[in-house]
Amino acid sequence: MINKIWFFIIAFSIAFAATNGRLELLNQEIFASLKSSLDLSLGLLGSMMLWCGLLKAAEKAGLVEKLSSIIRPAVGSLFQDIPAGSAAMGAMIMNITSNMLGLGNAATPFGLKAMTELQKLNKEKDTATNAMCQFLVINGAPICLIPSTVISIRASLGSGNPGAIIIPSIISSAAAITVGVICCKVMERIGGNAR
Repeated sequence: MINKIWFFIIAFSIAFAATNGRLELLNQEIFASLKSSLDLSLGLLGSMMLWCGLLKAAEKAGLVEKLSSIIRPAVGSLFQDIPAGSAAMGAMIMNITSNMLGLGNAATPFGLKAMTELQKLNKEKDTATNAMCQFLVINGAPICLIPSTVISIRASLGSGNPGAIIIPSIISSAAAITVGVICCKVMERIGGNAR
């Protein structure tokens, strides 16, 4: 579907430029956009490699495990219907911790594993449990302590202080996750299942 939408937008733009005698201007804009996209991509490449390397080193140094032990009580209190020693709980904690450190690639396998394990605990296989819905909300709006992608984009676009986004990012993601968890808990009380 999205391919059809993109095709329509591109075809409409070319037809509009052709009927108004602006094909040359469209051609110039296409190449200017390509150049700016390439400049942005190359700028992102260096800073993303730096941040990913630093975060991978922190992961290897055991920072993920230390942070996991800190957040374990909070996650346990949010997901009281899941046994503390279950594989689902361990995978959820590792997913949340990886997301907090900006390790999105490392977080994805843990998130998939957590959902698989939560489905094993699910009695109604065709309906998502409260824990599944709540984990999805937490995974969709994670608190990110180091927003490396945004910092990289800001640096590649010439920001004077690319790290200035860290505190606002923490505040906004904390607000998003708080609202999400509250909504899940309200839905649990209203309908029995947060769907």
